[in-house]
Amino acid sequence: MSHSIAVCYGTPTDPAAFDEHYCTVHIPLTLELPGLQEFTWAKCASLDGSAPAYYAVAHLAFATEEALQQALASLEMKKAARDVRNFATGPVTMYIEHFEKD
Repeated sequence: MSHSIAVCYGTPTDPAAFDEHYCTVHIPLTLELPGLQEFTWAKCASLDGSAPAYYAVAHLAFATEEALQQALASLEMKKAARDVRNFATGPVTMYIEHFEKD
C-alpha cells in the first residue's frame, strides 16, 4: 500500500502569478518534506471541454502511513501550508489517499 496527500487547487484569480509562485517557491518548500518519495503536479482539463473543478492537483507520495503522518506534523509542512495563502486565491482541498495494491 502506498500513501499520499492530494492537494486540489481551485482556479486562481491570476493563473500566471499562481504558476510562477508555485514553481519557484512552493514546490521547493514541498520537496523539503521529510519522507517524501515522489511529488507530481498537473494542471487540470475536463474531458468534455467545460471548466474543470480544479485548476491543478498535486500528489505527495510516502512509503508508509507513519512517514506520511511525520510529514504532516513537520516544520516543513507548516512552512508549506503557510505559503499556500501567498498564491492560492481559489479554494484548496487536501485529502489523504491510501492506494491498495492487487
